[in-house]
Amino acid sequence: MNISILVFGNDKFLATLPEQIREAGAFNLEAIANLQMAVSRIQSKPPDIILIQSSQDDSMQLCCWLNQQTKLSWIYCILLEDSPELIADRENQSWEWESEITSRALKLGADAYIWYGDAHSESTPQRKTDSAAYWNASHRLLLSQLTVALRKAQKYRDLMKTNDLLSTIALADSLTELNNRRALEWDLPRQVKKARTDNTPLSLIILDVDHFKKVNDKYGHLVGDKLLKLLSNRIRNNLRVQDTAFRYGGEEFVIILGNTTAEEADSVAYRLNKIVGDSPFAIDSTLTIDVTISLGTACLLANDDEKGLNLLDRADTLLLQAKSEGRNRVISCINTTEKNSSVHNEVNCNNKIQSNSYIFNPTNKALQKEVNYRTIAGSSSYVSHHRAIQLPCIKIAVG
Repeated sequence: MNISILVFGNDKFLATLPEQIREAGAFNLEAIANLQMAVSRIQSKPPDIILIQSSQDDSMQLCCWLNQQTKLSWIYCILLEDSPELIADRENQSWEWESEITSRALKLGADAYIWYGDAHSESTPQRKTDSAAYWNASHRLLLSQLTVALRKAQKYRDLMKTNDLLSTIALADSLTELNNRRALEWDLPRQVKKARTDNTPLSLIILDVDHFKKVNDKYGHLVGDKLLKLLSNRIRNNLRVQDTAFRYGGEEFVIILGNTTAEEADSVAYRLNKIVGDSPFAIDSTLTIDVTISLGTACLLANDDEKGLNLLDRADTLLLQAKSEGRNRVISCINTTEKNSSVHNEVNCNNKIQSNSYIFNPTNKALQKEVNYRTIAGSSSYVSHHRAIQLPCIKIAVG
């Protein structure tokens, strides 16, 4: 386990640390003596352990700042007391005084507080014990605290691995291996925000397998599941790098098209409709099934909500229109005749991007690794004006 230690202190202090810490290869050791540089380093690349020299300028400020960073609470902070004044006072004070000093240090945010004065400093009185014994005791205590820090760091890393696994499971559809509805609820608001920040277009497709209930009724649910797997693979393998597919529920799927205009989304939808409908799906060596899909496409408008619910609802409405008009077709926001002014408020819907080439995207699983499970655990539900669907439910379309 490669453990990183950040030392907030000067070179003289660094030289007093035990050889077990300073030895090359034992730890990834870095020393910084400036508060702003230390904060920047912790934010960009958090260490496992921080050793703070108490007498260093801004040492208490660093402790207080670290104590306020809830997302960095796993970092083990050891405050080493080398202040000559306090060490001198310690000689003549009671154990209650020493306990109070330790208590204050821990309240500041340190996980451990160690007396660490230099017995050879001119401003520090000689200890009753000899110098060698004093430093041996201080180093043993410091190394003991490092052992505790190492255990904590290992537990944290194990927890992160478990969380990564849970996040992948939580965001992946077990049948199709596409991103699931929960992942959509996390990613769609993020894509809306990115599109508005970058001033780029964003489009969305909802598609549904036509008469899928008849497949289940005629061949059974195992064949239906196999068909959904094959369909998902065909869709995934024909998306661009910036496209992300989700299984929305049952035989319904959602595709977010980043940096994609309404016209380009229309082209993607027609292309998927043709790819699915032109070639039958081989369930096994004796059975092939022809299926078609209906699709609705919509693009982001200026007055859409930040979660993408309006965008999703418009695409859902157009999908229902496609199914009501005979299925196996695409209905998009381009070929509808809505008479409301919001059509004129599209955000870059008609702006062309540099390239619309299709690039093979074999897995499209990056999203599953991007979110910590705690981030999406409390995500809200999507509710369509036409079909109210709560997160725990799975919608089974009637064809």
